[in-house]
Amino acid sequence: MRIQLSDHFTYKKLILFVLPSVVMMVFTSIYSVVDGLFVSIFAGEAAVNAIQYIFPLFMVLGSIGFMLGAGGSALVSKTLGEGDNERANKYFTMLVIVTGGIGILIAVAGQFVVAPVAALLCGSSEGEIYENCILYGRILLGAQPFFILQNIFQSFFVTAEKPRLGLIATAAAGVLNMVLDAVFIVGFDLGLLGAAIATAASEVFGGVFPLIYFGIKNKSLLRFTKTKFYGKAFLKSCTNGSSEFFSNISSAVVIILYNFQIRSLVGEDGVTAYTFMGYIAMVFFAIFMGFSVGCAPLMGYHYGAQNKDEMKNLFKKSLIIISILSLVMMGLTEGLAGPLMSMFNQNENITGIAVHGFRIYAVIFIMCGFNIYGSSLFTSLNNGLVSALISFLRSIVFQVTFVMTLPLIMGIDGVWSAGVFADVVSLIITVIFVICYRKRYGYMK
Repeated sequence: MRIQLSDHFTYKKLILFVLPSVVMMVFTSIYSVVDGLFVSIFAGEAAVNAIQYIFPLFMVLGSIGFMLGAGGSALVSKTLGEGDNERANKYFTMLVIVTGGIGILIAVAGQFVVAPVAALLCGSSEGEIYENCILYGRILLGAQPFFILQNIFQSFFVTAEKPRLGLIATAAAGVLNMVLDAVFIVGFDLGLLGAAIATAASEVFGGVFPLIYFGIKNKSLLRFTKTKFYGKAFLKSCTNGSSEFFSNISSAVVIILYNFQIRSLVGEDGVTAYTFMGYIAMVFFAIFMGFSVGCAPLMGYHYGAQNKDEMKNLFKKSLIIISILSLVMMGLTEGLAGPLMSMFNQNENITGIAVHGFRIYAVIFIMCGFNIYGSSLFTSLNNGLVSALISFLRSIVFQVTFVMTLPLIMGIDGVWSAGVFADVVSLIITVIFVICYRKRYGYMK
């Protein structure tokens, strides 16, 4: 059954349309988990911690692709809704070219800064963890152009009405990563080097496949065409997607602060435990992110077409689906915390810290889905300012405030609780914005 952006969406049709985006995001997270499992079991704790320390750098760099993907797809889907397919394809082509160029600049410049950044993030300019950070960082920086392109295409596959193809591309990249992990880490005993090569190879595939698809004749709404640099469209895409940019930047900052606080309170075992918690939390967050990514082009299209009845329909059904997902996720994380954390290692101290922390942290899944959807909603409506404000307050202001203050009162439990408190306050802010802008956009009565 072909589902078009212009359709009226029942629950079944909405779920079928967003499901590939959800699975795509989840699959991306799962192969990160598998990557972590291989490194944990076959490369050791120092390698796990090195990835945890250097990971924020790639969150910051990858945010450019998420920003232009989310913001650009909102602009392109709105343009499609207005009936101007030719202009939409010119915007699409221009955004891909600019994103690729930015990725190349980052790959080159990054080689000169990776060493001082690694020293800053791991708190030392010597030792095994520091050397591992540089090794892993240099290899993944070489794949950055493709990784950033992979991020931008995740959104554009949905806008092109080809979410299943996007899922196939992501799944193939993930399977490639897993297979190469087994070959290089286990088969050739390359440890962290093998993990880096496997990840870089999967990112190259994830960036090249969409380039080939959109570069040839296809049956989607989007394809590469002759274009030029549209300054206003590029700036609009950046502002539309600024929430995704700030979200990734702030998440990187928060991870750095979490690492600092945890290391000072319970040592390197705590950092390792936090890494394992992050792997599992990433999978659950990916469900909400995938749903929001899948819904955004629908809302953007009907906003461009000024079909307010369908906007109300999509908004109402989305909230109901997110409510159900929130309850299910919290129940699963609370009940499965022990088995999930135990599968990464057999160190009782690390597992104990991780299980205790994750059961506190799991409360966040009640609120975070609404906050993620709220920010994405305003991105799809081309209101980048509100979207960015929701994301900035949630991810930077509230998270940083609570992670720096709560440990003074609650110790390590304050670190695990910081995200929960931040999302509670953020939910209040999100609801206020949604209510205040309801008449302007017409997504609710």
